[in-house]
Amino acid sequence: MENAVNTEDLMQKINDYNDIIVNFSEVLKQENQALKEFDVAKVSSLFEQKSKLSLAYRSMVAFFIKHQEELKGLNEITRELLKKNSLELEKLFKENDLLLKTRMEASRTVVGAIVDATKMAVEAQATSYGARGTYAPIGSRNSAMAVNRTL
Repeated sequence: MENAVNTEDLMQKINDYNDIIVNFSEVLKQENQALKEFDVAKVSSLFEQKSKLSLAYRSMVAFFIKHQEELKGLNEITRELLKKNSLELEKLFKENDLLLKTRMEASRTVVGAIVDATKMAVEAQATSYGARGTYAPIGSRNSAMAVNRTL
């Protein structure tokens, strides 16, 4: 088998995988806490580290998918440890996903409320030339307005 990996290399990959899981778990815990506290600066500061760990994690998972047969040959304790660590990380992923979606939706709602309130205020104060060449209020929503919708 061309793609076979020896036991020593496989154990090194497992150790690397466990290190990635520990680091990724720590970053996710920090980010989840920051999301709960609405600490946008902290979430932003973790982005680069989270991205790098995400790529490393995906690479390791791809390796293990490719070498499933070799994993079956591992002792039960090592396999159970891998499974346990993976499930714990998956739990953190799900919490992170929920918190991110919730915060993004809350931000969209707040921005939407601000935009709507601004539109109503602008509409109420908008004027145009009337029939006699003087300013007259208008009842339209055609007033110009710009909003930065970056969340």
